[in-house]
This record gives sequence, structure tokens and C-alpha cells, in this order.
Amino acid sequence: MDIYVLSNRTLMTGRPPLKCLSGINIVQGDKEIPMSEDTNTGDEEVTPHPTGRAKTTRQSEEKWGAEVMALGFCVLPSLLLRAQARLGLNPTQLAVLLQLADFWWSPERKPFPKKADLAARLRLSERQVQRHIADLEKGGFVQRIERTYGRRGKISNEYDLSGLVEKLKVLEPQFREVAEEAKARKKAVSTPGYKPKPKSKAKAEPVAGDAA
Repeated sequence: MDIYVLSNRTLMTGRPPLKCLSGINIVQGDKEIPMSEDTNTGDEEVTPHPTGRAKTTRQSEEKWGAEVMALGFCVLPSLLLRAQARLGLNPTQLAVLLQLADFWWSPERKPFPKKADLAARLRLSERQVQRHIADLEKGGFVQRIERTYGRRGKISNEYDLSGLVEKLKVLEPQFREVAEEAKARKKAVSTPGYKPKPKSKAKAEPVAGDAA
């Protein structure tokens, strides 16, 4: 049975939802139920609960509390945080990317939060959010895709994070190499008879005023 952790309740396939979810189609048995195309991302946010990770979920609940985890969670690669400096991201840019990632529920569906919702989460103005996203787009981290819906015309943008994903894939081998070197050193130290290599002594630089 697939379980999805919602913002204020748990939905299980085979049971009707308590209320309509924004822009989400839910499959019940052989029927697909189309949900509202309203782009409101406030109280109706939904974060998929990964299946087959019961042990990880229990550990997360022990760390953060079951009530907190029940509100949903976002899966992120640690490399995004470790490589912040290498990526050239300032704290606000990283925060914007993390917020966008929180709305990215599946590979097939790009996130489409309203700028107003991002602004409220980040305590920024909508204009500031727009400027930061524009800078991220120039840096190749995200691509904005305009969306329209019938007579309503333009609605919230979609955000393609493929650029960020590719940048992390490029950095991954470098970080992996460092991690493997550190692992190898740790293993060598634990080997009986290990002798550390003597550190080479650097030549002393002549001090100004010393005789040549």
C-alpha cells in the first residue's frame, strides 16, 4: 500500500482524499482522479513519503519527532550542502533552491510554487524572490517555464532544476575521490604495523636583514 505524508493528514491509496490537492492526480485502484489546477501551495502542500524506507523513517522520527516528520519531508543530496562554496551559492540562493526542491515531488513533475509562497517562507518580498531566481537562472541552476491555464491566463512558473542536478553530477567524482582517500587513510592507520610517513621539513625562508 502506497502511503503519502501530507501537510495535515495521511492519504492511502484505496481511500478517498479528505479534500482536493493542488495540481495533483491521485490514482485509486484503476481510476485516476484529476485534482484542482489551483496553484496555491499553502495548506495543500503534499510531500511523497518514500516507500521501502521504514528503518530510515523510524530513525528520522527518533531524531526529529514523529509529529514533525508526519508533516512531510524533503530528500536532498548532502552534496548540495557540502558543495555550496564550490557552486558559488550565497546563503539566500541556497535557501531558494532548497525551497524549490521541497516542492519537487517526483521526477516527472517539475515544481511550480507561487512566488508569494516562496516569499512567505523566506521572509523576502516577491520582487526579491524573482531577482534571486533570475540570478540562479543566469548561473545555470534553474530554468523558469511559463505556465498558462485556460481563461485564467498565466499562472505560477514551473522550475526546472536539471541545471543544478548536472552541476552536482560534475562535482560528485571530485568529492568521492576525497572521501575515498580519507577512507583509505583511516583503514591504513588501523592496520597493524602502520607507520606514518615522516613529514617533509620545509626550508626556512631567509629573514630580511640576515647575512646571505
